Amino acid sequence: MFSASPPDLVALSRDDLILLIVELRSLLSVLTARVSELERLLSDKGSGPPAFVRPNRPARTEGQKERKKRGRQFFRRLDEPTARVEHKPDACPDCGRRLSGGWVQGSRQVIEIAPAPVEITEHVLYARHCGVCGKRVVARPDLSDRVIGGHRIGIRLMSWIATLRIRHRVPVRGIQDMLMQQFGLNLSVGEIVKVLDTVAERGSPMKDDLVRRVKDSVYVHADETGWRQDGTNGYLWSFSTPDVRVYTRDGSRSGAVAEATLGANFDKILISDFYAGYNRFLCRRQRCWVHMLRDLHELKENEAGNADVLAWAEGVEDIYRRAKAYRQECRDAIREGREQLAHGRFERARRRCSFEEDLQRLASPHIRGRPGKDKPTCPQCVLAERCVRFVEEMFTFVEFPDVPTDNNAAERAIRPAVIARKVSGGTRSAKGSETFATLMSLFSTWQIRGLNPADECARMLASPAG
Repeated sequence: MFSASPPDLVALSRDDLILLIVELRSLLSVLTARVSELERLLSDKGSGPPAFVRPNRPARTEGQKERKKRGRQFFRRLDEPTARVEHKPDACPDCGRRLSGGWVQGSRQVIEIAPAPVEITEHVLYARHCGVCGKRVVARPDLSDRVIGGHRIGIRLMSWIATLRIRHRVPVRGIQDMLMQQFGLNLSVGEIVKVLDTVAERGSPMKDDLVRRVKDSVYVHADETGWRQDGTNGYLWSFSTPDVRVYTRDGSRSGAVAEATLGANFDKILISDFYAGYNRFLCRRQRCWVHMLRDLHELKENEAGNADVLAWAEGVEDIYRRAKAYRQECRDAIREGREQLAHGRFERARRRCSFEEDLQRLASPHIRGRPGKDKPTCPQCVLAERCVRFVEEMFTFVEFPDVPTDNNAAERAIRPAVIARKVSGGTRSAKGSETFATLMSLFSTWQIRGLNPADECARMLASPAG
């Protein structure tokens, strides 16, 4: 096949011309097939853009909240300057004439960190002699608003160290290096650890108050994750409400840990996953539907060719959607003051029982029996058993519309601890675990309340102890 330049047809012999024609016909058939293939691909994709082009934003559906519109002349607001330097031309660069007056043509901001060496204040205590009674009087200044006890580290620096350790998950040696590079302050690792312990001890009464708030809340989210202490496996437990988070560390994953925190007589609503450790509570419980839906999605992916399994999973999801839709109706009715009749307390309880019966009826035929007897195993038997076992704890949100259907709040509360565990690997002593749990409770609570953790920590340290 020629590629560089076409051959001279006059110079070719008859046999060479025949070979050239055969070769050209072969090339024509290949190109024709390629054109047909490209036309088919274009017809399948329509007249849309190529695959590498991002598709247009889908049209807004009815009832969807409209995006907030910006003003026409939207721009990023400049920060308030702390200093101002004016630059004025003194002379014309062409003729050299001196210039005066002028107007503001423009401005430019430069943000920089000023070098700030640490401020060390030495308080010198004098003693004086009383000539009347012969008593020696020593100055005793009140420094409780600046420093705690016999520490040499001030309250603001203490709060900043605790914020770096808990809020930003900086290791202790990282804090030590940061203080040295930024402020020229040389603190030992032991002194930084002592600062963290002191902040935790000062915040212990506040944590006890947070635990009481959790117990008095309408509902509580609970979750746990692994936490190593001195190389030994253990667990960090999280108990949270919309505005409070409490953490505790224990070597056991038994439900007795949750019972010790919330109390054996806890009578609120407990929201959790399907871990059996929470079964010991006799209060109302709501199991997480997100965990259930995630497992149903995995089942449908694994059994994509099994129509019976797909229909069963869709049936469970449909019951959940109907229950959630009714819960939203109840919320709207309560908000508008028309919760009687179809959305009253007794009707919600009746509808809850109705949804439980629907789920029980759908799951019961697929419960796994004993090997060789009763019913054979099926792909959905594990989830069916879960539905039957926890059916009375799946639709609490129908009777109590304010209760969430998932345990996402606990997942969000435990995630910072998981990241901290990956960074540090855990704690080295029981004292360190207690300090970490206390500081996590305080800083996480301040964060979800929209407060500045460093300022709140300094305010706590400056307040009277007790």
